[in-house]
Amino acid sequence: MDEAHRSGCPINLTLEVLGDRWSLIVIRDIMFGNRRHFRELLQKSDEKIASNILADRLKRLVEKGLLYREDDPSHKQKAIYSLTEMAIELVPLLAEMGAWGRRFLPVSEELAIRAELLEKGGRPLWEDFMQELRVQHLHVAPDPSKPSVFERLTAAYQEVLARKQAAAAE
Repeated sequence: MDEAHRSGCPINLTLEVLGDRWSLIVIRDIMFGNRRHFRELLQKSDEKIASNILADRLKRLVEKGLLYREDDPSHKQKAIYSLTEMAIELVPLLAEMGAWGRRFLPVSEELAIRAELLEKGGRPLWEDFMQELRVQHLHVAPDPSKPSVFERLTAAYQEVLARKQAAAAE
């Protein structure tokens, strides 16, 4: 057994990589929000992550192989964060977490709609979404015959927001 880990249990090892409060939130925001720059991740976080925590998590996620960082060609001081295959393979885990949260916790409708669609779409939708993430983050050739899962999830979220805003304005 590697002395750097508490045990060789796959659940323990996964928690050692992802078990802090912020790592999955950062991955979620990159995956579902297409937030690829530090400032986007910082300013658009519903959970209001602190800048020092975000910097630490991004560094840790790069070191653990879940993200890779490359210089943004449009700006010398910016970096673009992308998901690796290891992070893309978290889609089923995040979909199941979202489904569990919808069943047992007081979620908001607009933030739960993507989880609902992923739950209803099941593994076929997850696989399509993972392939779309590979195109976006790993520069794999796209399959033009497949509709965009990301666009579908984003449209559903925006529909709920618009409906709630219209109802509040009445």
